[in-house]
Amino acid sequence: MTTSIPTPTKRELAEASMRRSWFPVARLCDLDKPQTATLLGVNLVIYRDGEGRVSVQSRRCPHRGGDLSMGEVHRNSIGCPYHGWEFSSTDGSCSRIPSLADQGKIPPRASIATYPAVERFGHVWTVLEDPIRDMYEIEEWQGLDLEWLAAEPIDSSVGVGVTIENFRDVAHFPFVHKVSMGPTPEVVEPLSVNRDGLDVWMDRPLDAGSGDWANDGNCMMRYRCSAPGLASITYHYEKLGRRIVAGFPSPIDYEHVKIFWGVANEVGYRGADLEECLRVEEMVYLEDIPIVEFIEPREIPWDSEFQEFSVPADLFTLNYRRSFTELMNRVKDGSHVNEFV
Repeated sequence: MTTSIPTPTKRELAEASMRRSWFPVARLCDLDKPQTATLLGVNLVIYRDGEGRVSVQSRRCPHRGGDLSMGEVHRNSIGCPYHGWEFSSTDGSCSRIPSLADQGKIPPRASIATYPAVERFGHVWTVLEDPIRDMYEIEEWQGLDLEWLAAEPIDSSVGVGVTIENFRDVAHFPFVHKVSMGPTPEVVEPLSVNRDGLDVWMDRPLDAGSGDWANDGNCMMRYRCSAPGLASITYHYEKLGRRIVAGFPSPIDYEHVKIFWGVANEVGYRGADLEECLRVEEMVYLEDIPIVEFIEPREIPWDSEFQEFSVPADLFTLNYRRSFTELMNRVKDGSHVNEFV
């Protein structure tokens, strides 16, 4: 008698692919003390040790379950607030147990999981399992000297896919962003969308309209997303230079994200400063959240559990789903990229 292996659902592949993809877990500006994060159900502590190294590790002390985020950071370790057990910031091994007279008797298997840590775009990024994609590299940012300002993260009770689709959707502007953008056309012009593997992008002119950013004038925008969890707009003003807004939803679980995001200006940008750019972009985000959090289902219905219809204005969204499907296929086919940066 043979036992067949059940075919994974697309939802299962989506979850598996996210466990092998990079997500932000903290802002760099907050690392003066240990930070907490939950990534796909895994509780993490993020801190900068006494030598300046950023670590992403399991938050639970394996002795009696103390919360390491409440502990003391040492030169190259973090200590549990309960009994002082210390764990190496580089590999998570237990390096000291204060109650032991002989440190040579530390239980050899006493350790905490340690994950990769990459500092990029004003945030700390990590990945839970063997990566199936490289850390994000944005073509239009190559060669730019960028100054980043990481925003206060936003909690949203939907999944990564729904969040990215909202970020990149252009047909909702006249209905959701009347205040921040002013009146905008309801009819969406034919979109010219490009996709290369996991990356999707399109260029679209910005009519400054009468909203908060009207004074900056018109510009060309490069919309981009990359599966599973990066979306950005690069604004190119002929007279001012380039500025950026980028969103990185990090999945607390499959249907709940913490949206890390930020703005960046190229050095020498002659428009508004970072604080003002962030203020305007936050207004847009906060207009979206009350609408998006009631979307049903709370994540893309990968297994067609809900019927949906699409029109040409959804072309960017459909290409994002194709890029995410390609990521799922890497899990299904067993292919992977084993590079951290």
